[in-house]
Amino acid sequence: MKIAIAQLNPTVGDLSGNAQRILEAAEKAFEAGCNLLLTTELSLTGYPPRDLLIRPSFIQATTEKLQQLARDLPPEIAVLVGTIQRNLDYQNQGGNPIFNSAALLEKGEIKQYFKKRLLPTYDVFDEDRYFEPGLESHFFVLEESIKVGVTICEDLWNDEQFWGKRNYPCNPFQDLANLNVDLVVNLSASPYQVGKQKFRQSLISYSAKRYNTPILYANQVGGNDDLIFDGCSFAFNKNGDKILSLKPFETDFEIIEFNTETQDLIAISAPNQEIEFIKNEDQEIWLALVLGVKDYVIKCGFSQVVLGLSGGIDSALVAAIATEALGKEKVLGVLMPSPYSSDHSIQDALELANNLGIKTQTLPIGNLMQTFDQTLEPIFAETSFGLAEENLQSRIRGTLLMAVSNKFGHLLLTTGNKSEMAVGYCTLYGDMNGGLAVIADVPKTRVYSLCSWLNQYHEKEIIPHHILVKPPSAELKPGQVDQDSLPPYEILDDILYRLIEKHQSWSEIVEAGHEQAVVKKVIRLVMIAEFKRRQAAPGLKISDRAFGTGWRMPIAKAIDW
Repeated sequence: MKIAIAQLNPTVGDLSGNAQRILEAAEKAFEAGCNLLLTTELSLTGYPPRDLLIRPSFIQATTEKLQQLARDLPPEIAVLVGTIQRNLDYQNQGGNPIFNSAALLEKGEIKQYFKKRLLPTYDVFDEDRYFEPGLESHFFVLEESIKVGVTICEDLWNDEQFWGKRNYPCNPFQDLANLNVDLVVNLSASPYQVGKQKFRQSLISYSAKRYNTPILYANQVGGNDDLIFDGCSFAFNKNGDKILSLKPFETDFEIIEFNTETQDLIAISAPNQEIEFIKNEDQEIWLALVLGVKDYVIKCGFSQVVLGLSGGIDSALVAAIATEALGKEKVLGVLMPSPYSSDHSIQDALELANNLGIKTQTLPIGNLMQTFDQTLEPIFAETSFGLAEENLQSRIRGTLLMAVSNKFGHLLLTTGNKSEMAVGYCTLYGDMNGGLAVIADVPKTRVYSLCSWLNQYHEKEIIPHHILVKPPSAELKPGQVDQDSLPPYEILDDILYRLIEKHQSWSEIVEAGHEQAVVKKVIRLVMIAEFKRRQAAPGLKISDRAFGTGWRMPIAKAIDW
């Protein structure tokens, strides 16, 4: 028996487009002689649909599209489609009006539904806001004798022996094993973060071996808003050996066999070794960010992007990512030198643009700065030059970039990194202007690492050497460098990692070897900058804890703890 996995890249809310992708995959699977096609979690609606799910018209349209898809599919093949399902007991018993489900489509009909049981509510997940949990695990029978248990994403993430505890009251995989299923399939939309794929595989391998049950795992790929999905679907036999692996960060389609005599999965071809393809974390992050930019731009209806080129390392990395994602002809870099800009910064920006092959435009801001100074002179009289004047430069640049964006319909990419976003080393309505914050979840030290990797990978200088070695500076006043205001980035990023991702207290961070005064200063900066982050552009998520939909910190708060 042959089973196909369709690793899909759906667009949220694009019911017709998503249904067409599923139909094309089903036709391909049918032509290859497959008995079953497995798609991804909410493959019909796209994941995550968020508050589209509270619109009755969206629920009705999804229901109708699923019925139409069932009629359109080749009748000889069974297809599992990720979709939403009405909760018919909602009016009488309360709860939520829909389930996160998998629908079994076969012979022109919706044969069976399988409800997601474990609804995550941590980090970016908020599923119990929308969905009612399923109460039981179920299977369907394929080819008259093969019992296929169905799970959805989180349903596989509650093995108490693997974790050392239970995160939910039930274990759907164990319940299916108790039903003596022959095979477990999982429809997933598991967002990317650095190193997550290895962890996923270790968990699934453990469960397959523990329950002596093979597992097929289909994961969504693509970018939807701030979330990136890496794909990397796979299959494990009942010994816990990986025998199939789909490509990372791109759509894919693969077929595997289920041997009815051995009751196990058998690879038709050697598994794609994505670990060999992705050499290190820098390459993995690069591929994720390129995919995130590409999908955000295309799915939001843009064709061109614009960004400010300062000659610094952050804008250099963003320009390189955008060029890789969209092509050099679709990227415009704008240089906006001030009287404080060094000659080498302008030269570095132009050299970068030449290396990438992107267009540039130079808009000096010196005269605009003078006009602002003259206009503000009556109210700024008898005060000294300070932060307000420095930030004016950034706000002038932000205004010019937004003007270009509005005039030509380009998406403005912001270039701030996670270190800056964390401590507020950024200017509202200035360098924070834009529609997508490409590296807002990339610490400054990782920015340097990515740029160095990029040059090594291409075996030539993409990022000019001088950008890599010069001290980072906003160049808002003569001789300014970032370390005038901040600790060295190696120290700052370690403190931020411990505070933001590891949730350590100031005393724990001090015990790890950092100076108490520095730690307290950094924590204070992080806390008081929340109002800026609340107004920032969406940022692509690559870490366990990003300043995005999973970050819900109050703005008005005490910080004496």
